[in-house]
Amino acid sequence: MQNLPSDSSRRGAPNALSVAVPPPPPKAGTRVDMAAVEADTQTALAAVSPESSFSFKVLTVNIHKGFTFFNRKFILPELREAVRSVGADVVFLQEVTGNHVKHADKFDNYPDTPHYEFLADTIWPQFAYGRNAVYTNGHHGNAVLSKFPIVRFENRDVSISGPERRGLLHCELQIPGRSVNVHAICVHLGLMEAHREQQMDMLCELVRQDIPPHAPVVVAGDFNDWRHRAHARLEKGAELHEVFVQANGHAARTFPARLPLLRLDRIYVRNAIGHAPVVLPLRPWSHLSDHAPLAAEIEL
Repeated sequence: MQNLPSDSSRRGAPNALSVAVPPPPPKAGTRVDMAAVEADTQTALAAVSPESSFSFKVLTVNIHKGFTFFNRKFILPELREAVRSVGADVVFLQEVTGNHVKHADKFDNYPDTPHYEFLADTIWPQFAYGRNAVYTNGHHGNAVLSKFPIVRFENRDVSISGPERRGLLHCELQIPGRSVNVHAICVHLGLMEAHREQQMDMLCELVRQDIPPHAPVVVAGDFNDWRHRAHARLEKGAELHEVFVQANGHAARTFPARLPLLRLDRIYVRNAIGHAPVVLPLRPWSHLSDHAPLAAEIEL
């Protein structure tokens, strides 16, 4: 667990408030109904409460360690420009390289910083990385980039057995002007169905036990759920609802990106509403990742 600095850009300025003409003062001897005055005051305060509706855009994409399909070409700089063009406030990334000691010598355009820092650059002042897979030459995992302060994060190991290492990157985001933080969880589940079932149960346990019941939650990433078992399991276990299912009746096709057939990538929410979910277009994304990215507007 680690605390990060809380410098973050704010979105826009507060709406101007209309000025109401005050009623004439009561005549001398007239008794003021203080209960009515208090009720009117609370109504007025509620109208300008910072807890009113607020929306932000999220993006999720498996970046395949910055390489094209079959690892033919390193395209992380192009991928960074494409991610920027979406204008997302919070970005969920899977298969992000934290370090690789040999690639820097092999590719001229290989960055000298971890890939999540390279992608965040000056656009997302806050980022968190969860290292999952560690090997001789480096490591990779999940990352979250945010325009809002990340006040806390934890990478929870949900690996089951064998060489496949998986994690849930749980970040707590501080939204300006709101008293309750948003919880963002970046997910990349296993390839074996038996492993995924256990990992989904661990995700439900995290949401139930570690997050306040009234807090907004966004869970996004690569679920590898080609048999569509996650929807019912996550709804029953953690009251999570998938935004494409709510909007269209089914999850989005995302894999392989050039001709999407499988519905592997998801955006789930709790205590929030997903609006305008969209699968990003083939160009340029089918050249940049083997998964089609998903984006949606999340309303609190």
